[in-house]
Amino acid sequence: METPRILIVDDERNIRLTLKYALEGIGLKADAVFQGEEALQKLQEKTYDVMVLDLRLPGMDGLAVLGQVAERFPGTKVIIITAYGTVEAVVEAMKLGAVDFLQKPFEPMEVREIVGRVLALPAGGPTAFTYEDYLNLARKSISAKEFSAAFVYAHKAVFVNAHRPEAFNLLGGLYETRDQRKEAVTNYQVARKIDANYRPAQQNYERVTGRPYSKFGIVWGFQPQ
Repeated sequence: METPRILIVDDERNIRLTLKYALEGIGLKADAVFQGEEALQKLQEKTYDVMVLDLRLPGMDGLAVLGQVAERFPGTKVIIITAYGTVEAVVEAMKLGAVDFLQKPFEPMEVREIVGRVLALPAGGPTAFTYEDYLNLARKSISAKEFSAAFVYAHKAVFVNAHRPEAFNLLGGLYETRDQRKEAVTNYQVARKIDANYRPAQQNYERVTGRPYSKFGIVWGFQPQ
């Protein structure tokens, strides 16, 4: 079996070196470039299993690169790198086809875990995770109280399948953690409309619209660890 090849795209030298050492340390092949245009040239020259792509790049930005990769190199799965707090940009990137993300600052072990997870997708299978994959990642993030990450994964789950109630219910709870009650109500309502028998959404809707309001007691629909 051929060793997986990873392409790192980041304009910060220290980030490139950290990623390269982390991945080569577990036996993967890793090339690193600092511009989007150079990354696209590399993809024409070699086949890469995974690209680790910073959203903020000089010249062609990360979203533009991602769009080109999705169109021209669909076999390359993309993990994006983002600064802390840029949730909306991450959601947009995942809608464009990114399958996972790293949030700065990150540790080498986290890099290895995420790249390994992406490489473990079935050979010849889809380049994106399934609804259940993203739902489980959102739940895992909620259990770890990593609500920003959970927010992204729940949005991606909805993008993959907008006809299931669980992710909308998670989004409702996540909006509550941000004190965005109106948005929480909207997502609980959507979940109830999809499945009137989905009890977590019903319970949350009754609580969030009740008086006095309390955001304590969010029903996630699973048991956080």
